[in-house]
Amino acid sequence: MNTTQERPPLPDRLAVNPRSPYFVAEILEHDIGIRLNGNERHDVEEYCVSEGWVKVAVGKKVDRFGQPLLIKLKGTVEAFYKDPT
Repeated sequence: MNTTQERPPLPDRLAVNPRSPYFVAEILEHDIGIRLNGNERHDVEEYCVSEGWVKVAVGKKVDRFGQPLLIKLKGTVEAFYKDPT
C-alpha cells in the first residue's frame, strides 16, 4: 500500500489527457479527488487551483479531432489524495 510519504505533491495544474503539457503519469497512478466549491466532482478532465477552475466534458460531444468538448467551471478548487481504505 502507498502511504502519504510515497505520494508526490499535487501540482497546481493537472490534466488527464496524455496530449496535454500538464499530464503527469506518476501522480495519476494514485486516486485523486477534486472539490469545486465544496462539492466533490468525479468528471474533471483538468484543473488549476491557483486560477480557480476545472474543465469537464460536455456530455458525449467531441471536437473534430475526437477529443471531448470541455467547459470551464470557476470557483474554489481543492485537489487531494483519496484515502486507499
